[in-house]
Amino acid sequence: MPPAEVAAALAGRPARVDSAGVSSAELDFQAVYEQHFDFVWRSLRRLGVSRAAIDDVTQEVFIVVVRRLADYDGRASVRSWLFGITYRSFLGHVRRERRRGGHLPLPETLPCPEPGPFDQVRRAEAVRFVEAFLATLDADKRAVFILAELEQMTAPEISVALGVKLNTVYSRLRAGRAAFHQAVALEQRGES
Repeated sequence: MPPAEVAAALAGRPARVDSAGVSSAELDFQAVYEQHFDFVWRSLRRLGVSRAAIDDVTQEVFIVVVRRLADYDGRASVRSWLFGITYRSFLGHVRRERRRGGHLPLPETLPCPEPGPFDQVRRAEAVRFVEAFLATLDADKRAVFILAELEQMTAPEISVALGVKLNTVYSRLRAGRAAFHQAVALEQRGES
């Protein structure tokens, strides 16, 4: 559905305001896409979508956004609502890959914008460490850890985004943090 049709569909609905003060009547696809594309792409990469599939899965997310934009009711922030869609698209991608017998490898390095070679190596090692750590977590804990620690979302926002109870978010986050601290300790001792 083109952004103009989405706006027209929203015009007939009563406007609701989300936690960030965004009215559902003001929300249009182009604005959501421009403001949150990087968030969706980053979230998918951190969840483990390969470089080969990232564009396709990102497109799937925004196709769902176009279809569901008129249903956005403002109860959650746009980012929480988008992450819920992103996470469900990721899970669908994982199921399709498993049926095909594929796997979701993470790249050895990510591009580094830092100018110096020493900084580039240090950053690449840190990225590899975090990606390797994220790969050890189950999908539920990984999603919570990414949203809390990397995207700086609050526990209530994560609860809404994932559709789980707040205590479940805290439990998964506590387990993810404990595993991260253990991985860091092992890395510092050179046991990784």
